[in-house]
Amino acid sequence: MFHTPILPFARKRSIPVDASVPRHDVVKFMDVRLYLVERKMGRSRRNFLTQLARSKGFIVDDILSDDVTHVVSEDSQASSLWKWLKECAPKNLPGVNVLDISWFTDSMKEGRPVAVETKHLIQEPLPTEGSPSPPVATVSQYACQRRTTLENHNQKFTDAFEVLAENYEFNNMDGQCLAFRRAASVLKCLPWVVWCLGATQDLPCLGQHTKEVMEELLQCGRSFEVEELLSDERYQTFKLFTSVFGVGPKTAEKWFCRGLRSFNDILTDPSIHLNRMQQSGFLHYGDISRAVSKAEAVSLRSIIDEAVHAIAPAAAVALTGGFCRGKEFGHDVDLIVTTPELGMEESLLPYVTDELKKQGILLYCDYQASTFDMRKLPNHHFEAMDHFSKCFLILRLEGSQVEGGLHCAEGDSRGWRAVRVDLVSPPMDRYAFALLGWTGSRQFERDLRKFARKERGMLLDNHALYDKKKKQFLEASTEKDIFAHLGLEYMEPWQRNA
Repeated sequence: MFHTPILPFARKRSIPVDASVPRHDVVKFMDVRLYLVERKMGRSRRNFLTQLARSKGFIVDDILSDDVTHVVSEDSQASSLWKWLKECAPKNLPGVNVLDISWFTDSMKEGRPVAVETKHLIQEPLPTEGSPSPPVATVSQYACQRRTTLENHNQKFTDAFEVLAENYEFNNMDGQCLAFRRAASVLKCLPWVVWCLGATQDLPCLGQHTKEVMEELLQCGRSFEVEELLSDERYQTFKLFTSVFGVGPKTAEKWFCRGLRSFNDILTDPSIHLNRMQQSGFLHYGDISRAVSKAEAVSLRSIIDEAVHAIAPAAAVALTGGFCRGKEFGHDVDLIVTTPELGMEESLLPYVTDELKKQGILLYCDYQASTFDMRKLPNHHFEAMDHFSKCFLILRLEGSQVEGGLHCAEGDSRGWRAVRVDLVSPPMDRYAFALLGWTGSRQFERDLRKFARKERGMLLDNHALYDKKKKQFLEASTEKDIFAHLGLEYMEPWQRNA
């Protein structure tokens, strides 16, 4: 009797999980990207959990890439798991949450990514004595060595830090203000999102207070200290008063201590005497407190350029500040006006403002003559304002002069707006230093000066670069020359958004 041989069933091949989210699933959590480790979990269970997560709006990748924010594993052996992860070597591994399956289970129950707690983390084992330390990607303490674009992956932290820094500035607490600005600057340069506090352990400039704020944001989704400030009468009043052109923290404090809380309080108090700048600040407040668009800045540069060339055909006008760093909006327009004829720059700006006055577009002008004297350099104490000839202006900008129209308030039918414009006119041989200083950002410039002083024994400001060891000034015709003197890799302006 013949028996039909019993053949083993052919094992079905598992269909690989697509790295992208299926089209029929709706992505709810764009900032969270999961990777499920197949080791110990098994392929079929991994496929099931992947589909479950996607059905609830999560993004799940099949490949461990630099985009992954949460790695989930059922492997309880931390040493073997971390060894495997390092072999895969994603660049942003220090910024990834490596989590036990319990975090995934809790998130599925809640239908959203739950806050990462210590109990969820699979911590990397500490190296044993004598074993080599794993290589750590270092982040420089100096902003001038960190390429920082406008792409900020950690805005929820940096926004909170800016509020706290601003409050410390209002209270004349410079140390605490600078600490939060430095911390914000470091987080802005990171190419990955900070999902757990452990990922920040090797980052510079993050003190205890900044980490406490970050931990609160990670665990609660908000900072109670920041929320308290945002509803604080003193902070809100200082913020309101200092938004006026010509009003600084000291004036704001004086008015606050007198019981003034609103613009109406100031403008109706007969004992308050506003200077010219403050009068113009209140007069044009609706316009100059509103953001200036890049199109408006380009238009104003053309207007100034035309006025300059009517007087000095060989002169040049350069747009600096945030617009030079790639920003689409700013609070004013900064322009450098220079001419190859040494000495002529000192008289150039009065001619330019006369021309603007003839055109009927000069609404306010504060001209400061040059006090620059190379014999008084180097300056061992940095001054916030340089000594070149400069003008602080408010100009009338017509909508017809702006490509795409004005950035105006809704319902404004005037067809023009007032815009704040700053002009500075350095000698041609100081142009590179002025351009570097006026381009910013403020934290980038602060760290560049600090780096020059501490690491290179040099003094840098908007006027010159002085080598203290050689006891001589170093010449530069371009920004690249200054970076080269400092032994720094050159950074384009759009990489200086620290």
